[in-house]
Amino acid sequence: MPEHEVVPATRASLGPVGVWLGVLLGASVDEERATARRIEALGYGSLFVGERIGGKEAMAHQSLLLAATERLVTGTGIANVWARHPAALEGGAELIGQAYPGRFVLGIGISHAPLVDLSGQRYEKPLAHMAQYLEAMDVATLPPPEGQLRVPRVLAALRPQMLALAREHADGAHPYFVPPEHTPLAREALGPDKLLIPEQAVVVSTDPTEARRAARDHMQLYLRLPNYVRNLLHLGYTDEDVAGGGSDRLVDAIVAWGDEAAIAGRVADLIDGGADHVVIQPLGDLDRAVRQLEALAPALPTR
Repeated sequence: MPEHEVVPATRASLGPVGVWLGVLLGASVDEERATARRIEALGYGSLFVGERIGGKEAMAHQSLLLAATERLVTGTGIANVWARHPAALEGGAELIGQAYPGRFVLGIGISHAPLVDLSGQRYEKPLAHMAQYLEAMDVATLPPPEGQLRVPRVLAALRPQMLALAREHADGAHPYFVPPEHTPLAREALGPDKLLIPEQAVVVSTDPTEARRAARDHMQLYLRLPNYVRNLLHLGYTDEDVAGGGSDRLVDAIVAWGDEAAIAGRVADLIDGGADHVVIQPLGDLDRAVRQLEALAPALPTR
């Protein structure tokens, strides 16, 4: 199939709304299978999961989720470039793509210095490292079987230079921990012919105190990671906004909370702003996350 069909075919397979579920990293295999099947039954188009170096290996993890479901698209959000050689990532992704045609999106990210340094590696020159990594993946790429498209590749791109790399050397971007105003900026940087798949954390609660407490519990890790903080400052947030667990202004931008209609409104705003596919991340433990997904499904444009 022609190369230019990768992005349109991926947009069609994903639909408008999917799920990003970091809590799966701590779940049992049986819990993961059951959760993936429930997400598929609710009509969500995708299930994205992250990766920690030394935790659940991304390619094996994706295979588990795909084998447990029938139609659901899965994605890495992200596969960490410091976790494996680029040829190994390319080979693993393409094998998954051959086994589950049209059902896998490879999200790739440069991660963060504090996390990479813990693995015994040295995090430096992230933009150059990512460019070299993508070049090495391209060298290792083999043509897909006749009649199949290659696996789409998106980058965890936040700021202009990484977004430019996503435009020139990938099929688009998968931004994480970004406020709504990032989406139109990312779309402008990518142009109309690339995928844009932002993550959106959500809390189904109309109690501001409860919702913001859950949001800050989620945000505290990310506000200790320099890449995310620098991006927020680049977008116009202040040192006061990113201090102490986040100002109410920042919390309300990063985490959509309220009733089902309010959260559906945030998703609609992101799509209007240029997102192809929004992956919502319900906060809380696994049981609470699934219950929120069940409540939200009728309000969202799922399948």
